[in-house]
Amino acid sequence: MIVTKQNLEDAVSANILSSAQKEQLIAFLNEQTSTTAKFDFTHVLYYLGGLIAIGAMTLFMNLGWVSFGGIGIVFICLLYAAIGLKLTNVFGAKNLFVPAGLCATFVVALTPLAVYGLQHALGVWPDNSAYQDYHRYIEWHWLYMELGTLAVGVVVAWKYKYPFLVMPIAVTLWYLSMDVSVMLSDGDYSWELRKLVSMYTGLLMIALAFWVDIRATNKADYSFWIYLFGVISFWCGLSLQNSDNELDKFFYFLINLIMIFIGVLIVRRVFVVFGALGCSGYVGYLAFNVFADSWLFPIVLTALGFFVIFLGVQWQKHEAAITVNTRKVLPKPLQDLLASKHL
Repeated sequence: MIVTKQNLEDAVSANILSSAQKEQLIAFLNEQTSTTAKFDFTHVLYYLGGLIAIGAMTLFMNLGWVSFGGIGIVFICLLYAAIGLKLTNVFGAKNLFVPAGLCATFVVALTPLAVYGLQHALGVWPDNSAYQDYHRYIEWHWLYMELGTLAVGVVVAWKYKYPFLVMPIAVTLWYLSMDVSVMLSDGDYSWELRKLVSMYTGLLMIALAFWVDIRATNKADYSFWIYLFGVISFWCGLSLQNSDNELDKFFYFLINLIMIFIGVLIVRRVFVVFGALGCSGYVGYLAFNVFADSWLFPIVLTALGFFVIFLGVQWQKHEAAITVNTRKVLPKPLQDLLASKHL
């Protein structure tokens, strides 16, 4: 539930809170959310600046840096890392946790480039591939860059404990799964392999995110980015599977329905968004392929829509009782997780 300032004003008007209590509650809530991002102009500027800096050293790195040579690249990365850590400490000391987390993430994002430069400096780079290919192609020799990034990411995240630091770790895990699969399959770059690896890696990342979610109950949201990339990886791998079997397509629809249910249960919108996309895709397939000439299908679909609305009304009436009875049979850690996310 999102509480706005107007909600608190209404509570004062209804004599539920006094004006002094309202101001104290606002101050308390602002203190509680100081480590999380908010959708305001200040935070937009924070993330815009941070992502530009991170992107400059990752996605948008050009061939010009090759002229510095391996040693030059390593030296520049170390200099940038020192500046990033200094800014992280300065912002952290001022309780500016969002820019501090962005600066710490910038340091982690430098790691692949530093490892790339180090390999060139030692003369062990195996081919003529350039650094910017790291984010576009699958190669076995990216493993050193990925393992280095994971090591630095874990250390920095353990030191500073900013949730945004999990983002480069989640991305690197995704990259690592693809490159390891190619290495273990003797260079098989087929799309079939990529889709399977993406799907199962996504499941593992979702399981990891759920474990982190339970462990970090009532703390900062460390699992957000793992959920995000886990769901994207799983859903894309699942949706790209080829099947001429109608039963398999129906199972795909059911899996997306389950994703929506899970998303609502644990309050993770990413499950709901991708689950809704999958369900919409399946219904569209039925409309334009299976029942293309049927006048009855739109009528049945409309009736189904109203039935779902009816279920929503019934759920709202009995939600409290259903919630209490359901939680009683769940494991204690899961009960605590759900209690922390629902009023």
